[in-house]
Amino acid sequence: MEGGSPLGNLNRLNKMKEVPLLITVQNLSKRYGTVAAVQDVSFSVGADQVLGFLGPNGAGKTTIMKILTGFHYPSSGTALVDGIPVEDDPVAVKKRIGYLPENVPLYGDLTVDEYLAFVAEARLIPLQDRQKAINASLEACGLTAYRGRKIETLSKGYRQRTGLAQTIIHDPPILILDEPTSGLDPNQIIEIRSLIKELGKRKTVILSTHILQEVEAVCSQVLILNEGRIAAQGTAEEIASTMKGGDTWELILKGTDTASIRNRLLLFGGEISIGEAEEASDGTVRVNFFIPASESRNISAGEKIFDWAVAEGLKILGMSRKRLSLEDIFVKLTAEERSSKPLSAGEKGDA
Repeated sequence: MEGGSPLGNLNRLNKMKEVPLLITVQNLSKRYGTVAAVQDVSFSVGADQVLGFLGPNGAGKTTIMKILTGFHYPSSGTALVDGIPVEDDPVAVKKRIGYLPENVPLYGDLTVDEYLAFVAEARLIPLQDRQKAINASLEACGLTAYRGRKIETLSKGYRQRTGLAQTIIHDPPILILDEPTSGLDPNQIIEIRSLIKELGKRKTVILSTHILQEVEAVCSQVLILNEGRIAAQGTAEEIASTMKGGDTWELILKGTDTASIRNRLLLFGGEISIGEAEEASDGTVRVNFFIPASESRNISAGEKIFDWAVAEGLKILGMSRKRLSLEDIFVKLTAEERSSKPLSAGEKGDA
């Protein structure tokens, strides 16, 4: 969706700072017969950014990744990788991208060294540079001590590291990772996330996942997909702010009680919404209320709250602004998008 709707494409990636754009997607659509997997998607990713593709199964995440890696061509729209249209020169696109599919194509009977040597040859890395490239990818992925081990003897976490090593062996500027922590145990997930975060400091990364914690832990930007369309785009904070149209605040006050706090909050002015108020045994009152964004255009909400408390003779012992969690955002967006129009069989995308 486009426009000013809270569910629309916020289209804020890269607008707050000037960074080189390595991926630009405009009005991208992909159909498989009557099935619309991706519908009119636009976004861009700059250098050294980590963009999280977030969405339920069937949202269109994998389809977009396959287009960006040159495995599929768009039905309409454009996808540029480092300025190159994917359908014009897929070989040049593949040289600039490291791709980790959800199911990594490993050969269990090879050692890690042998496998990476095979990948280096397939990537046409010059013979004199191959050993250096293998050593660098082993070191980056924490595999140096495992280089002589057969892949079939490795844990799933270290097989995933081997998959990441083949992804970066040709030192591409862009990494596209599809569900990189799928099927791993909690410790392995933490290890792979840390590795991806480190890689994101020097490469552009697109990370597809349906795990909310993954995006919060690793990604600097979020793109939420639902039924082949963009439901929201930006940082988690930007999306939350746009959805809510304001902020929820929690105050701990001294000098009032639950019987009078609501009337005293009415003196705050504007169209605030007052939530729960609880009085503690020490005489303090904890109260929640929502301030619309329109009420704090010329003065910050925090400053306005402080001025109100001083005018009312109240002491603020605690003040915190609450924002929607990524889980709240995800549930709200996908639920509202789903209920906003009937879903036909021809509109369901792949993962």
